[in-house]
Amino acid sequence: MTDSNGTQDSPIQDGSDEAGQDEKLRGLVAQIRHDFHSGVSPDPREDLNRRLGDSGIELSDDEFAKVLADITAE
Repeated sequence: MTDSNGTQDSPIQDGSDEAGQDEKLRGLVAQIRHDFHSGVSPDPREDLNRRLGDSGIELSDDEFAKVLADITAE
């Protein structure tokens, strides 16, 4: 939905805000993995930290390490 300033501050597609935390995390991982392996983004750790914060998803240090290893695996 766009506000009076013309900015989109919520999902447009019906159901797009219904994803659970696991689904959101899988989506973030897929996007960051693609960006890293395609050379778009050289620092997946930084991207993961930022995207998790933006999404309000909290991971333990161990979970973070596992997700990061999954992103950087060939």
